[in-house]
Amino acid sequence: MKFDRIFLIVMDSLGCGEAPDAHKYNDVGSNTILHISEKMKLNIPNLQQLGYANITKINHVEPVNQPKGLYTKIQEASNGKDTMTGHWEMMGLYITEPFQTFTDTGFPKALLDEIEKQTGRKIIGNVAASGTEILVELGEQHMKTGDLIVYTSADSVLQIAMHEEIIPIEEQYRICEIAREITMKEEWKVARVIARPFLGKDKNSFVRTANRHDYALKPTGKTTLNFLDEAGFDSIALGKINDIFVGEGINEYHRTVSNTDGMNQIIDMAQNRNFKGLCFLNLVDFDALYGHRRDPIGYGKAIEAFDAQLPELMSYLGENDLLMITADHGNDPTHHGTDHTREYVPLLVFANQIKAGNELPVFKTFADIAATISDNFGVKKTEHGTSFLPLVKEACK
Repeated sequence: MKFDRIFLIVMDSLGCGEAPDAHKYNDVGSNTILHISEKMKLNIPNLQQLGYANITKINHVEPVNQPKGLYTKIQEASNGKDTMTGHWEMMGLYITEPFQTFTDTGFPKALLDEIEKQTGRKIIGNVAASGTEILVELGEQHMKTGDLIVYTSADSVLQIAMHEEIIPIEEQYRICEIAREITMKEEWKVARVIARPFLGKDKNSFVRTANRHDYALKPTGKTTLNFLDEAGFDSIALGKINDIFVGEGINEYHRTVSNTDGMNQIIDMAQNRNFKGLCFLNLVDFDALYGHRRDPIGYGKAIEAFDAQLPELMSYLGENDLLMITADHGNDPTHHGTDHTREYVPLLVFANQIKAGNELPVFKTFADIAATISDNFGVKKTEHGTSFLPLVKEACK
């Protein structure tokens, strides 16, 4: 038995409890889903039926005796807890050296000088900051001077905020391309440079727009996406997946403006596209809008909205379709700081052919997902990960 279409959804940052090595990351006690459920009563009947509450405690959400799918949690094997590390491992690559960060020090003067020289614009900021708070602090100054608002976070990232009516979007992208090229230098190398366009008249009305663009490092080797593409299968990316992999191994991609839009697009794929291969979606709002901003109520409402869209997606899944729902790291909105948290991530697996849902073993690497996809389509495998396709097949008997 093989599946024709695999749908993989990443609930960005929706972790389910501290990982065994959480102490190395100062993340002992983190549990994104549990702590959200302590702040609000979650109404997530569809995730519940898939077995989410069977994986970890969720207040007011009971485990189910007969889940609709297979469920477990996965431990990250790579070093780090950022977006790229999680997604790259999910497609079969390991990161042994965490990406460089500038959280505590800001970026070196020589790096900023080079960006100013090549872009012709001055830089303000150069701190680790919330993307919304820095607009309140520096947005009006930027509008007066055209200076670039450069900031970072706990991630390996250089972000540049620019007003779309002050610096046209195409110039914004050109500036970020310059910054990406400059930061390829080994001592300045960050995982991502991100354009952060915004609009508004003053600090009370600034809002970031959907024209964000990520300029990531290329994956360090071939992934399952490459092997699918090379073998002639569809490798479809929705949301920021294309940016995370810099288009490597992807033969079709579509941007999204929100979680809801991302779900609408994957629903459309399920309903109207008879593709053969993988459709890979990242839902970034959980992380960007609520996790980093330490907003458990907003996060919880976003989970409920996602849950409400699941039945429509599942209704369009055929007999030869497989759905996997997971996450790339944690981002406990009740935890100290504003950084991601080192947590297990959930894995929920659904197919119409599954006769009876049950618990899978706890997996030791996200790369098991890559191995399973490769196994299903009969393409090359990366050196990491073990396929759990036999366990899915067994549940379908």
